[in-house]
Amino acid sequence: MVAPVSVRPVTASARTAPPVVVAHRGSSSVAPQNTMAAFEAAWRAGAGMIELDVQLSADGEVVVIHDDTVDATTDGTGPVAGHDLAALRALDAGAWFAPAFAGQRVPTLGEVLTFLRERPGTDLLLELKDSWSPDDARRVTSAVDAAGLGDRVVVQSFDVGTVAALRDVAPHLRRGLLLEEPHERVLEVCAELGATACNPSVEMMLEDDALVTRLHAAGLQVMVWTANLVPQWEALVAADGGTGVDAIITDRPDRLAGWLAGRAAA
Repeated sequence: MVAPVSVRPVTASARTAPPVVVAHRGSSSVAPQNTMAAFEAAWRAGAGMIELDVQLSADGEVVVIHDDTVDATTDGTGPVAGHDLAALRALDAGAWFAPAFAGQRVPTLGEVLTFLRERPGTDLLLELKDSWSPDDARRVTSAVDAAGLGDRVVVQSFDVGTVAALRDVAPHLRRGLLLEEPHERVLEVCAELGATACNPSVEMMLEDDALVTRLHAAGLQVMVWTANLVPQWEALVAADGGTGVDAIITDRPDRLAGWLAGRAAA
């Protein structure tokens, strides 16, 4: 069993630890993204957190899938929101990746929460795709609370309104704002949202080497997405004067975990 790992609080002592390895859509370089096979592979690789994406089915069930349509990662076609849960569960979500994964299904959030409850070494970074109303966001937060995993989950979104909805319906959960491009008021917005994390792309961080320092100075954790290359990892652990980012989101959690372990040993 992997030892429990949590995202580090933003303190000077915590920042001496290596960044948490976050498996992007599971271990998505070796298994089909956002499937139970990918989450199992991430846990076995020693990932500190799993990142996944959720959307609503036509009948209001919270399902784990990234794209707005099912075309790219299943054998079906059409919008996710145009399929009810039974139709989504009937799709093959693994054969597109490799024949060995044929029969993988689109998971429900509840299925993943049960999986994580039985594996206390891995936490969850949970992204709500697009825009969610407070009532719909509550479907997600209520499931997290019912599973007893509130202290092991960070909810996040690119959409400011969605993060605000999460704040309003579940103020006790940690929240993150995802960034794809520079935002002049980002610190002010994060304060208004009560965010505990601000999570930029690796390209943003590499273009602005003071970004991590500014976010840390505001008391925010920084979980950078999606870094798959050693030069990127080197830059991320060297950020903020060697303090480093708090977590690295990667498609290759097995390689990143090995690289961090080797670096520490050296």
